[in-house]
Amino acid sequence: MKKYGLIGYPLKHSFSIGYFNEKFKSEGIDAEYVNFEIPDIKDFLMIISENPDLCGLNVTIPYKEQIIPYLDELDKDTEAIGAVNVIKIIRQKGKVKLVGYNSDIIGFSQSIEPFIVKDKHKKALILGAGGASKAVFHGLKNLGVEGVYVSRAKQPGMLTYDELTPEIMAEHTIIVNATPVGMFPDEDNCPNIPYEQLTHKHLLYDLIYNPDTTLFMKKGAEMGAKTKNGLEMLLLQAFAGWEIWNK
Repeated sequence: MKKYGLIGYPLKHSFSIGYFNEKFKSEGIDAEYVNFEIPDIKDFLMIISENPDLCGLNVTIPYKEQIIPYLDELDKDTEAIGAVNVIKIIRQKGKVKLVGYNSDIIGFSQSIEPFIVKDKHKKALILGAGGASKAVFHGLKNLGVEGVYVSRAKQPGMLTYDELTPEIMAEHTIIVNATPVGMFPDEDNCPNIPYEQLTHKHLLYDLIYNPDTTLFMKKGAEMGAKTKNGLEMLLLQAFAGWEIWNK
């Protein structure tokens, strides 16, 4: 039986294990998906050695960037992003090759593309500076949208929330929340942007999918903005991960 899994810490709210085991059952695939909750990235190689039937892994926080030194190869987009969420495990003649991919960029790009109007959506604010935000940045770049990161602390080439002037808000008509702010059970919070500056020209995309409608999205909708959550992205990146493992 083939085995697939997820590494991260903690793994209390894992979508992948339910999705893939249901897929295996419904499609008659002889495989199982398990969670590997590891408190330290150094435990990663032990997971590989102790599970000889393991064919692929998903990677979630906090290891999307920490995992890279342990891999043998990255695909082109993943190398540019600097964050991995899919690992293909290739076993040949007793040797193991670990190749890193990022299916977030695929899921995000496919999910947001139908909502982008070229004349209206040319620049984007990306809230957050972690691995997910990097996938968003490169996904938008591939779609012809110029992105800029927004961080709580001042960093080179990034804006802070205090620097979001009316002019910047008007110019950047796509705003993507790539932070966990507003995720269950913290649904009463939202990123600290000037929501009063939003208009019907704005598109607010939240990578969070629990709750379905975050406070970030609600506040955007109240100002006439179009909103979308991250559930479709989640599904699309899962499809992409399965294709990566089996190509």
